[in-house]
Amino acid sequence: MARIVPDGWREFATGSALAGAAGAAVQRHHDTLALLAGALSDACTVYHAVHWTTVERGLSVFGEIDFAVVHRSGAVLLIAQKTGFLEEGSEGLLKRDRGRIVNVALQMARTVASLRDKIARRPGCESVQVDYLLFCPDHQVRHVESAGLSHHRIVDATQRDRLASVVREIVGDTQPQPSQRHSAAPSTPRQGSLWATGPSVQQIDRFFRDVIELETDVSALVGQAEAMVTRISGGLAHWARQLSFEPFRLHVQGTAGSGKTQLALAEYRDAIARGKRPLYVCYNRPLADHFARIAPVGGEVCTFHTLCQRLVRDTGGAVNFSGPDAFERLERDAAGVAVTAHWQFDTVIVDEGQDFSEAWRDQVLRHARAGARVIWLEDPMQALYARAPAQLPGWATLRAHSNYRSPREVVRLLQAILPPEVQIDAAGPLAGADLELIEYADADGLLAATKEAVRRCLAAGFRRHDMAVVTLRGRSQSALLSLDALGPHPVRRFTGRYDLLAQPVYTEGELLIESVYRFKGQAAPAVVLTEVDFEALDERTVKKLFVGATRATMKLAVVASSRAAARLRDVMALNPTQTAPAGE
Repeated sequence: MARIVPDGWREFATGSALAGAAGAAVQRHHDTLALLAGALSDACTVYHAVHWTTVERGLSVFGEIDFAVVHRSGAVLLIAQKTGFLEEGSEGLLKRDRGRIVNVALQMARTVASLRDKIARRPGCESVQVDYLLFCPDHQVRHVESAGLSHHRIVDATQRDRLASVVREIVGDTQPQPSQRHSAAPSTPRQGSLWATGPSVQQIDRFFRDVIELETDVSALVGQAEAMVTRISGGLAHWARQLSFEPFRLHVQGTAGSGKTQLALAEYRDAIARGKRPLYVCYNRPLADHFARIAPVGGEVCTFHTLCQRLVRDTGGAVNFSGPDAFERLERDAAGVAVTAHWQFDTVIVDEGQDFSEAWRDQVLRHARAGARVIWLEDPMQALYARAPAQLPGWATLRAHSNYRSPREVVRLLQAILPPEVQIDAAGPLAGADLELIEYADADGLLAATKEAVRRCLAAGFRRHDMAVVTLRGRSQSALLSLDALGPHPVRRFTGRYDLLAQPVYTEGELLIESVYRFKGQAAPAVVLTEVDFEALDERTVKKLFVGATRATMKLAVVASSRAAARLRDVMALNPTQTAPAGE
């Protein structure tokens, strides 16, 4: 089976909200992607941009190219898919596109030539051979001789069942037998197929990832083996970096899922690419740990208190975490240390800025060199601690209200409980998400209802490592954060201890249980939001519900007490079929 970049396209295949011709075109592209994924061997990687159809209303990876197939030998095949009917005339194949007529062969020629040139300029890719293919699944080409393309590079409606075999023949992919499907040996090219003479496949991979502007989703579930990727298309990671002013002081107020941390990663990576040193500082330790794992080497990644700790120890000072005021002492000690040149940076990024006090703001900004780029990222709705917000007078402010990560149903439910002045727009590609409200009456019922929510997630096809059980209570008040197992499922939870390398120690288990405080800044495909118990939807409760609900990227199950469930049903006007007591 071919590797698909980016992954996660199967989940979005049924989630597109486009209708009419646009929706049909999206479905055809998903069908082609599914065909290529299943018919090509694991020696092939298929790059595509289908995910973001609902964001940019576009389908192409680059220009007129919809799919790029790269064989591990280095062979590259660019596929342009033209759905619907084409016109045939003396000038070749023509396509009507938004009121204009496009010459298909001419557009493809320009795009392929441009990509060939760009790939050849990559170190190690000078010998890469790039071929092309036109796939028109709805149109039969009657005048092949005047189409403007070689008939060997056209797959029309009469041959669409042969698409995969044509692709395999061009790139030299030998489909493995079932007993060979897990072999790591490269497939043998067929006679006459493309076979590059030693290009760097890694460089080709980097090239196409740059072309479709992949950004690692920093909020992906901590500890999950598979890297989750996203493209905040037309969002922060793309257009916030187009701004230019001096001094560069950018204050971003972005709602959950708007791409704040993706922007942080892009800024961090760009600084290193320019030979500069970046500093990334956030409040939440799990977020900092995950960012450090995926960020390139060459900068500094830490929480605010870790920054204080490193600064004090670097000057020979001692750090003592005993006593109830340990962190306050650490802050005072760090504030008294002069910032040397080693601890000054060319780019300073503050994430989760809503959790920073003004004193913390001043301490972090000391680390910015003269002329440094400084970006402050925050979401006031995720301020779970009783701290006055840090003011940033004179900074340019950018507000982002679109949530690209959460299912649209989750965003709509949140819109019902948010105060009128708080704006959040459902901009994600996933619609039709699974949303459930499960209520409990007492402590025994809480455990049973949470186990039922986990069971329903598993029944929906999610694996344990795709899930997170997130409680609205902290460690000292939660009835779940001390458990070693939840029913038959061993639990993975933070023990409160750190190892000799200062890494957090977790219990062994696949089912993660975290508090909403520690899971802030992260996400999981399926989230069970539990220990939801309140009398009134006051500001603090709404914020915790907002943070917890926006952690889910595909499915959300809310486990609430009877009184909280009744209040949620009233406010959110949930359909009765979406709510059920545990055990039903």
